[in-house]
Parts: sequence; structure tokens; C-alpha cells
Amino acid sequence: MRRFNFALYCRIMTRFLIYKINKPLQFLITVFTVCVVSSICFIIFTQSNYKVVAFILLFIVSIIAMVFDILPVLLAAFLSAIIWDYFFIPPRFTLQVGNSEDTILLLMYFVIALLNAVLTYKIREFEKIATQKEEKANTIKLYNTLLNSLSHELRTPIAAILGATDNLQTNNGKLTAENKYELLNEISKASMRLNVQVENLLNMSRLESGFIKPKKNWIDITELIYSIVKKIEQNNITQRINININPSIPLFKLDEGMLEQIIFNLLNNACLYTPAKTVINVVAICHEDILQIIIEDNGEGFPADEIDFVFDKFYRLKNSKPGGTGLGLSIVKGFTEAMKGSIQLQNKTTGGAKFTIDIPAETSYLKNLKNE
Repeated sequence: MRRFNFALYCRIMTRFLIYKINKPLQFLITVFTVCVVSSICFIIFTQSNYKVVAFILLFIVSIIAMVFDILPVLLAAFLSAIIWDYFFIPPRFTLQVGNSEDTILLLMYFVIALLNAVLTYKIREFEKIATQKEEKANTIKLYNTLLNSLSHELRTPIAAILGATDNLQTNNGKLTAENKYELLNEISKASMRLNVQVENLLNMSRLESGFIKPKKNWIDITELIYSIVKKIEQNNITQRINININPSIPLFKLDEGMLEQIIFNLLNNACLYTPAKTVINVVAICHEDILQIIIEDNGEGFPADEIDFVFDKFYRLKNSKPGGTGLGLSIVKGFTEAMKGSIQLQNKTTGGAKFTIDIPAETSYLKNLKNE
């Protein structure tokens, strides 16, 4: 699990309070808070404890300065100073101050409260500027990551397609039937690779828009998985994929496009990043109204310190081979959650990685529903 970042939490809460609570409500909360705390102090403390009350009120002003805008904080400083003078500094219930020492204390209190408000506001402004710079730097970093990845992932298949096409056009009469088949096969594989990257970019765009909604239809999960595996095996993979599904598994009412992309990305990712002859197992199980899909392998697994980040957008393992945009697994997570499901990744004790997907779905054992 990731460690709790208290500083980040405070920053988020502060930004939420400042930008979500409108100014009139900030003023109202400020006046209410100062008055309530002053009333409690008036009941609890005697006249001789008026200096203690100053520390309490100053603490309240500091809390308000942490979460509200500068004008409500200035109001809190002014109001608390007036209340402290009128209700607590002798002689009480008058704005007059009894001696020069208390006069200095009152002035110092007011100055410190004002400085607290102004300095907190300035710190917040600097933090805002720093946050904007950080977000800009992250955006540039993500842009460069995407650009570098796409420059390889898009140019490589395009170059393969152009080279094979040019060969077919210029040397058509010299090529044997076997040569033509190999070139056409190269075009097919490069086109599929190109299509995968374009699909990933489009899918990520759909997820980022926030308007993605599953279109549910009855799905034969067995038929879908076999179709995906057949498509992946056309790339002449060196791994072996085993499918284990109970023949009596029901139909599931889910978004077929999303589910297909989830399974394809996981299997394609496994084939790209596991050693040759790795065994990949695909299991589909029905737990009442939950479809559980398990995709596991006996490869090398994931680095333990990177498992928490593999579903992040554009994230690629530190020691992974060149290529890839880092979008495949983030799309898997996004589509799974869009269908109200969950996904877990863990390393197997015997070696390899295990992805477990649980998606709630309506089920039916009536096969003719597929044609509705």
C-alpha cells in the first residue's frame, strides 16, 4: 500500500475549502467560530486568565488562516481583538484598556494576527505558483513520455508496412508465392500493432473525457476469450496460452467492447513482456452475479516496489524493454472500474504475475439471449 501523504492531504483539503466554499459563507463561518470560541472562554476562564484567552483566540485565527481566504482571516483578527478587549481585558465590558502593559499586549495581538493572515496568504500564493509549476512540469514530462513512446510504437509498424508494400510493388515479378505471403504477413502484424496503439489512445481519450458509459449486451465469455486468444496467436507469439472455462458458465450482460479490450490488453502485455515458452493461463469463473477473470503466468512477475504504479497512466517499468506507451494497463483499470468492477495484481509465490478481475453482471443460462 502507498504511504499516506499528510502534507498532500492538507493541501487538497485547503484547496477544497478555499475554492468550494463561497466568500459569504467563509465570512459567516469565521464570525460564528470566533464568537463560539469566545463564549466558551468567557464561561470557562476567570478574569485573571485573560492572557490565556489571547493565545486561544490567536490559535483560532491561525486555523482560519490555514483554510480560508485573506479577507475572512482579517475579519477574524479584527473581531477577536475587539472581543478580547471588550470581554476579557480589565476593565471588562468596555473598549478602554486599564494599563499600558495591556495596551501593548492588545496591539501586539492585533499585529500578530494580521501578520499571520498576510503571511499565510502569501505562503498559499507561493504554494499555488509552485503547484502550477509542478503540474506544468508533469504535463511536459507526460507529453515527452508519450511523444517518445509513440515515436517508436507508431513509426516502427508504419515503417514495416511501407517497406513491405514497397517491396511488393517494385519486386512483384521476382517474388515467390512464399515471399509474398511473408510480406503480407508482416503488413498484417504491423497493421495490428498500429491498430492496438491507436485503440489505446482512443480508449484513453474516452476515459479522460469522463463520459464513458458501458453498453451492456449478452456476452458468451467462452467465445469472446477464444476469439481474443486466436487474434493474439496470429502474431506468432512464443508463449503458450491455456484457457480454462467451465462449459456451463452462463452468459453475462456486459459491455463487450470494454471487456474485449481488458482481456486483450492483459494477454498482449503478458506476451510482450514475459520470456519465451512462458505459460499463460486464462480462467473465467462465475461467482453468483460476478464474473471473475484470472490471467496469470509463470514468468518473472513484477518488481515488488512497482506493483502499486503499474496501472498509472504512461507508467512503464524501470527495466522494461524499449517500446510501449504505458497506457495498456491504465485502460484495463479504467474500463474495469467503468463497469463497476475491480482489478488486483499480485506476484505468485511460485513465480509470475496474477491479474484478478471481478465485475458484477447480470447472468443467464439461456444461450438464445445472445441474439436478442
